[in-house]
Amino acid sequence: MFELEEKHSDGKVVTQASPTRVEGKVFDTNPQAFKVACSNCNLRELCMPLGLSSTELERLDGVVASRRKVKRGGLLFRNGEKFQSLFAIRTGFFKTCVASEDGRDQVTGFQMAGEIVGLDGIMNDHHTCDAIALEDAEVCVMPFDRVEELSREITSLQRHVHKIMSREIVRENGVMLLLGSMRAEERLAAFLLNLVQRLHARGFSQSELVLRMTREEIGSYLGLKLETVSRTFSKFVEDGIVEVKQRHVRILNTEALRDIITPSTCS
Repeated sequence: MFELEEKHSDGKVVTQASPTRVEGKVFDTNPQAFKVACSNCNLRELCMPLGLSSTELERLDGVVASRRKVKRGGLLFRNGEKFQSLFAIRTGFFKTCVASEDGRDQVTGFQMAGEIVGLDGIMNDHHTCDAIALEDAEVCVMPFDRVEELSREITSLQRHVHKIMSREIVRENGVMLLLGSMRAEERLAAFLLNLVQRLHARGFSQSELVLRMTREEIGSYLGLKLETVSRTFSKFVEDGIVEVKQRHVRILNTEALRDIITPSTCS
């Protein structure tokens, strides 16, 4: 339902070259863009199926056309752009958003390393949202025609693609439940609990994290005003549930967060 990770920049400035499009294909003009071996990637277990043979892994390496770097605030793709590829996030963090009727950006999701973005474009061959980097990021570009072709030959890859699509449906259903029936405290508690769960799956701390999005963006995603998000964070601090220093959050009482969502009952 929510996705976030903690990443630390090494402070180095990386020069980015824009990708070149030729006859519907995407080529990265950065000389550092090279063929990526999925079989050697430490995020393989997060974005690719398990149990592949060495031969299947070698074939899977051919799905990734290149790496692409996206600077903080840069667009990976925009609403209305022709759909060509899926993107596996290697480093960094993204948000997806759409323009609401009053012109404001409505955040529809947060994506992190090990996640696949771009699924929104499959149905109508055009993307239906903007994907914006919240920090300097790098993605693996996977042309969808290659993914489709190989999925027909490797059944485990086909199942994995179906699981990714199913997970997106479950996430959207969860967001609808969140916005339709939960109080502000419940929404923020569920958000934080999901963050630490995803962090733990990627080897990060279960209790400390750095928010890569602003409180305003959190509010947009949770359907809350900025003031409500700030007030709820303050209440959690006063109750001894979390400790907050700007974007650094330390969870002091995980069980208390769970009780906010599902209150314990006395027998």
